[in-house]
Amino acid sequence: MDRLSTLLNHFGVNAGTFHSGTFCGTADYDGRQASGHLHLLQRGELMLRLNDGPDMRLTEPTLIFFPRPYHHRMFATDTSDTQLVCATLDFDGGAGNALAAALPEYLVLKLDEIPALAGTLEWLFNEAFEGSCGREAVMDRLFELLVILLLRHILSTRGQQPGMMAGLADARLSRPMSLMHETPAKAWSVAELSVAANMSRASFAEHFRRVVGQTPVDYLVSWRISLAQKRLREGRPIALIAEEVGYESPSALARAFRRKTGLSPREWKGG
Repeated sequence: MDRLSTLLNHFGVNAGTFHSGTFCGTADYDGRQASGHLHLLQRGELMLRLNDGPDMRLTEPTLIFFPRPYHHRMFATDTSDTQLVCATLDFDGGAGNALAAALPEYLVLKLDEIPALAGTLEWLFNEAFEGSCGREAVMDRLFELLVILLLRHILSTRGQQPGMMAGLADARLSRPMSLMHETPAKAWSVAELSVAANMSRASFAEHFRRVVGQTPVDYLVSWRISLAQKRLREGRPIALIAEEVGYESPSALARAFRRKTGLSPREWKGG
């Protein structure tokens, strides 16, 4: 079972390139926009300020990743020879969906620290600076591929904070979590999930809570509600959504939805 593809089948990412080339001056992203961002410093010098914190001086090729809206500012002088490629990122289901919410607020990584991205980065930079026809469409797809490769990198990294990505990175938890992701309508029991993890029921429950930060039952409910929110955004009828995410009736879904969000599905959707 492919833990990442299963996740992306529900919450894919769409990129929109908005800058490629020389960067000079200041760009301020106040965090009130709906999108995340991915910035690639190809060469030169860039000053980065994160959420009114101290300035970071970047002088090597660097990837700057914001999966969700986040206040940040970038600035460069006209003598710094700064070459920058930037895109907005929109995850299916909105910035609050389960995947986007599970990622860190930001990542700032030197490109030589993520060698698995090297080929895609080279292709993207070639498209950015050579001016071939169809370049923006190609760049958008390459940015989306970069996000997938970056998610692979995150899953291979140890020492993550408790949450979905930590669970998927765990050799024993990745299969039971992927089962819940793939078939959310099934009434998964802790006993069934522990078999998939090849652990005792008690050991599995404790390990899951420690790594993911929720019990398996709570995690399944959270996943179902995140899927329901995505489908509500898409305009799906509540009765069909309830069946798809494992509730016997719209009212049962509404009760679970209110317990998790404090709002009814109608209130959450805004109408």
